[in-house]
Formats: sequence, C-alpha cells, structure tokens
Amino acid sequence: MAVVFVSHLSGVAVFDPNGDQVGRVRDLVAMRRVGNRPPRLLGLVVEVISRRRIFLPMTRVTGVESGQVITTGVINMRRFEQRASETLVLGELLDRRVRVVETGEEVTVLDIGITQLPARRDWEIDKVFVRKGKGGALRRKGETLTVEWSAVTGFSLEEHGQGAENLLATFEQLRPADLAGVLHHLSAKRRAEVAAALADDRLADVLEELPEDDQIEIIGKLQDERAADVLEAMDPDDAADLLSELPEEEKERLLALMRPEEAADVRRLMSYEERTAGGLMTTEPIVLRPDATVADALARVRDPDLSPALAAQVYVCRPPDETPTGKYLGLVHFQRLLRDPPFTLVSSIADTDLPPLPPDTPLPELTSYLATYNMVAAPVVDESGALLGAVTVDDVLDHLLPDDWREAEMHGESATGVSGEAYLREAGNGR
Repeated sequence: MAVVFVSHLSGVAVFDPNGDQVGRVRDLVAMRRVGNRPPRLLGLVVEVISRRRIFLPMTRVTGVESGQVITTGVINMRRFEQRASETLVLGELLDRRVRVVETGEEVTVLDIGITQLPARRDWEIDKVFVRKGKGGALRRKGETLTVEWSAVTGFSLEEHGQGAENLLATFEQLRPADLAGVLHHLSAKRRAEVAAALADDRLADVLEELPEDDQIEIIGKLQDERAADVLEAMDPDDAADLLSELPEEEKERLLALMRPEEAADVRRLMSYEERTAGGLMTTEPIVLRPDATVADALARVRDPDLSPALAAQVYVCRPPDETPTGKYLGLVHFQRLLRDPPFTLVSSIADTDLPPLPPDTPLPELTSYLATYNMVAAPVVDESGALLGAVTVDDVLDHLLPDDWREAEMHGESATGVSGEAYLREAGNGR
C-alpha cells in the first residue's frame, strides 16, 4: 500500500473529473478509534475559490497522485465546522511530542503518513515520521525515523507546550492573507503556539490580515516585549488600529516598549479621527529629495517589503525625509519613472498640479478623490505644507467594507454570497 505523507498534500490543488480546479487542500480530518487501531481519515478541508472552507469526504476522492487530488465532482459547499470527536491532522498532530511505546523515548512528530485500504475508498493514518529528542531550534540534529501508528503513544493527551515548526513548514509558501486564514481556523491554543513560532515580520504581516478579535487575542498572549516588536514590524496605520482596540493601560504599556520613533508615528495616527485621511494614512511612503534621480526612485520602488500601492508613486519633498517632511513639492507616478532617463531629476517630472489632501478629509471625499484622479494612493499634507503620509486604496477599501468583512471572507461568505445547503453526515464518514 502506497503511503502519502500529509505535508505533501498541504496546498495541493483539488480538481473535479472535468479538470476544473475546485480549490486547495488546507487540512485533513481524522477520527480516532478505540485501542491501537489507526485513526480513520474522514475527509479533507478544502479552501474553494471564494475562500470558503468546505469538507470533502474521502469517499468523494477518486485519486491522490501527482501533486493533485481528484474528486467525483459532487461537492457540498457548506462551510466546514470541526466536531469535538474530530482531529485536524496538520493543525493538531504535527509538532506533538509523543513517546515510543517500546522504549518510552520522547519524540516529535514531523509528518503523518496516510494510506488507502485495499479494495475500499477508506483511508487511515498508517505511519508517523518522528525525530528523537525534543523539538525547537536544535530539532534538525536528532535522528529521524518512520514508525507505525501503534508504535507511539500520547496523541490523545492534551499538550500545553506543543510546537509549531513543522506545521509552519507546510504553509511557508502561503501569502499572509492565506496563512491568516489557517490561523483563524485553528483552536485558540494552536493559534497561540503558531503565533509564538512565527518570525516577528511574518507575524506582523499575518496580523494585518486577521479579524480584529483574532488580532487582540494573539497580541494579548505574547510577552509585552515581543508584542511591541511585532507592532513595530506592522504598518503604522495597522498597528494604530490594533492598539486603539486595547484597554488604555495595555495600549500605553506597549507604546512605551516600542522604539520612540515608531511609537511617535503610531501616536500621531491615533490622534486623527478614524475615518479620515489622517486616520487611514501610512506614515512610511517613499519620500525623495528634489535632487534625487529617476534611478534613485526606481531603486526605492524595488523594495520587496513595499505594498504595490505604496510602490506606485514617490513623493518629492524638501528635507527632512521622514514624515512629517519638509515642504511637499509633488509626486511622480511609477509609469513616469519608467519613461524617463535614469539621470533625470525627480523634481523636474513631479506632478505639481494634483492637490494633496488635508488630514481631516472624510472618507467619502477621500474615496471620490481616488476615483476622480484614478489614483491608488494619495498624499496627505498639513497646513504648513509638510507631507504627513499617504493613504492607499487598500486602506480605503478596508473601511468601506463591513466591519466583519475579514471574518466573513475567511468563511467564504462575502465573496460569492453562496449559501451552503444543509448537509447530512454520511453514514460511512460521520458526515
């Protein structure tokens, strides 16, 4: 019997019999059985195009091969909800510390192997790929081996210090928004463990894509110093939005732990009304002096950490270069930078006719401004003519959509409006 390791299924495309892609595998659902019998695999958690997560029974899977999953084509679109008797294989079993029955030695679960039973569509967990010794930073130095499910014990015990390195390895190629969807669907315990294992920059990117309740929960479980580091790594406007939702004492404690210049930017953003240009702007646009060249501008635009909206244009200002800058002179669109010689001064090609926005510009006017001038970002300038920041179209959309749009999107409910039919648990699959 061929063994398929679940880490190889993470993110794999799911196709119907006609070759049309249905979605991608995000996890596997298993049910433990009494005694030493291997858990039965009930089905797959599949994220369909609308980002709704649905349950695909293994009885509807006709093939798991060549980096793809083939289904019968009959798929129920009802949103997946985990039951108490069910286990998510990727989300809950990887990184667990269990013991080898024969020796009592503690090992860490790196992967899980599943196999299809002969002459049936049933699948079960067959193998466990483990590393001897404890997990953590030195986990790569231990001996690895593959054992039968019955050769290890401890999966049924609650574990308080479960790591997340191997789970994260299966999702390392995901965009922040997709990894945010993974976190949102984990238990609170696993969500905290995964957040603890993420690098500060990666966690910051993911937090920006999570619903408000998840953001508050995760930041509240981090040590204060780590929470401050993550807030510094977030875009200032997103950090300001998150801090504004925290109790005053906690907010001030975290701000005091942040670097003074980072905290100053966040405090300044929190001083503006939420649904205004000042409240929505980021304080870190690309700012260039008048004597900078097109080559200088293109070098700044190439920064991979910049969002496409912020990289779409540069702002020409007199010193100082950090916001609030010296006098704002104009902006140069990315397309214009591509049309002019590298030695051209940005001040000679800056658009000086486009009026900047005052920080108290309300959201409706801001929206009209972006639509009227076909802009993806707009400069925000104070009464003295200093550039305060830039408002990007993605921040505007965040505030035009319903408050719970992120959570609804993670359930696939807002993008399509498709309502799942009530579905019965299939007798052979518990669903």
